[in-house]
Amino acid sequence: MPVSRAPGLRPAGLLPCSVALLALTACSGDDERPPAAPTGVTAQSSSATTVHVMWKRVKAAEDGETVEAYEVLQAGKKVKEVDADRTMVDIVGLKPSADYVFTVRTRDTAGNHSTPSRKVPVTTPAAPAEDSNPPTRPGPLRGEANGSRAADLSWTASTDDQRVVSYDIYQGNAKMHTVDGEETRTVLTGLRPGTDYAFSVRARDAADNLSPASAPLRLTTAQGEGGDGAETEDFRASVRKNTKDKAYYLDLSWTPPRTDGLEAEYQVYLDEVFVTTLAGSDDAPEGRERHTVYLGTEEGKTYAVRIRPRLPDGSWGAFSTKRTVTTGS
Repeated sequence: MPVSRAPGLRPAGLLPCSVALLALTACSGDDERPPAAPTGVTAQSSSATTVHVMWKRVKAAEDGETVEAYEVLQAGKKVKEVDADRTMVDIVGLKPSADYVFTVRTRDTAGNHSTPSRKVPVTTPAAPAEDSNPPTRPGPLRGEANGSRAADLSWTASTDDQRVVSYDIYQGNAKMHTVDGEETRTVLTGLRPGTDYAFSVRARDAADNLSPASAPLRLTTAQGEGGDGAETEDFRASVRKNTKDKAYYLDLSWTPPRTDGLEAEYQVYLDEVFVTTLAGSDDAPEGRERHTVYLGTEEGKTYAVRIRPRLPDGSWGAFSTKRTVTTGS
């Protein structure tokens, strides 16, 4: 069961840990259990010198360590590292007309690495001659919500004096997805039910010139059955005392929001103050998430506890029902 610590709290007799605010965990100098490897890895050429790599978020390790970062490897050598809250990155400075193989691995807060993900091959296109002309603006972006958690998008192809290599899909100012330049449609998943979105698309050529953005397409996903599915349900919190270290631990459990198999991450608040982030999983036993947060050794201290999910589309879900617990009660 994953364990996280509230800020400034640690068991008596233990040395303090050097822990990032967003990944507060128990001291784990002896931890050697690796986290899970990323799944759903894809690689798409964005230009003659750029490849866009994407993957699915990884849950926390069973020993309580949270995910600290993802490392992108090319031919076994690390070429990029991103924080745990990111699941895509552009690899730049590559050679045109070259074959590459990428993998992604997870690193936890104890410094353990997962095994690399499956190998994903990709070939960059040929470099164009001197080219400073961007593609034309993509034609009108069309689309509609596909139920409560997806959207079908299509657009008219851009033109370029060389050729269009890829299209980037944006939600507001944030890039969400990249598709091949031969494609003029895509399906975006992991959206939030009952939510207003503004999507746009930009074309990119082999010289990394970007077209102007299309006019935004505004749409609203369906509410879905039983509400918008963007909040945790049946949230429970209880306190127990560990007889070994004489410390109190907060045991949390809840039913995750419905995100079509794409796991959320969660922020924990004590007395309305953010204390830690917990990584969700796509295979929670019995359909429930279970995590533990270290509270310290003080008896008779009362906490108001609630959580909220960060969803795959980057938006925040609603806060859970507030629960009140007291150590030693």
